[in-house]
Amino acid sequence: MAQQTPKPMVDIGVIAVDDDITLRRMVVGSWAPKGTVLLLHGFPETLFAFKDIALSLADDFEVHAFDWPGFGLSSRPSVQRFCYSPQDYARILNGYIDRAGIDRSTLTIYATDIGALPALLLAQEEPDIARSLIVGDFAPFNRPAYMWDNLQALKSKPAADQVRAFMNANREEILANTFFRGLPERYEISREFMNDMDRGWDHGHMTCVDAFYHYYSQFTRDQDSFEANLAKLVVPVVVVWGTEDLYISKDMGIELAERLQADLKLLPRIGHYPHLQAKSQTVEEIRASFR
Repeated sequence: MAQQTPKPMVDIGVIAVDDDITLRRMVVGSWAPKGTVLLLHGFPETLFAFKDIALSLADDFEVHAFDWPGFGLSSRPSVQRFCYSPQDYARILNGYIDRAGIDRSTLTIYATDIGALPALLLAQEEPDIARSLIVGDFAPFNRPAYMWDNLQALKSKPAADQVRAFMNANREEILANTFFRGLPERYEISREFMNDMDRGWDHGHMTCVDAFYHYYSQFTRDQDSFEANLAKLVVPVVVVWGTEDLYISKDMGIELAERLQADLKLLPRIGHYPHLQAKSQTVEEIRASFR
């Protein structure tokens, strides 16, 4: 009788990155990994956005995901101790890779939305951070015409305070509709993931909207830093973008790919969350990065 391949183990626990930040993380292990994949979520997500993808990859790779500070069940220190900016997230990403003992030479990072700029900022400072990066559906440059009005409004007061209050008052609507705006029909999202986002919406004094607000308060500064230092980015990058992204236009992805001379994959009929709407394509893109 042929021996059955053991099912991958899903380990969800916590890891301390520094004195202020403990991250909830998921590790799905392969018995003989060919490399490591690190999956970085966006707003208003948690690590459960990637559970199905992690399981699909786990026959060949060790797969990691974590909740960003301010999201899911990770730490939410006060802004006096942690600023929640893309640059701060880059530091947390670097700390996670070190604390988790990940071999950078065999690592592919897949980063979307708020996770993508931190990954690129870190790659500018740490050229060996990964063997490859896959990024998409985010705002690498300060291009107001390419961004949804409410996102652009988060970048400066007093509009930012109004958007923050509105979003905090509309939790149910955001969780119900954020993933489908701009699309002709809905796609399936697991109940486990939806429940986890609902459970992780707020802890103590801070909601994930508050963390998002603080992230955007210094977003232009970090966009400008990234653009000014494009030449420092030597890690191979693939840009993946949903053509129907309502929040950040595909034109942003086209410009990024052109300026980095990176491969560009535009996904027809896909919105802002390709890893949820087109999981099989996401898995294939990650696998291709190891070929």
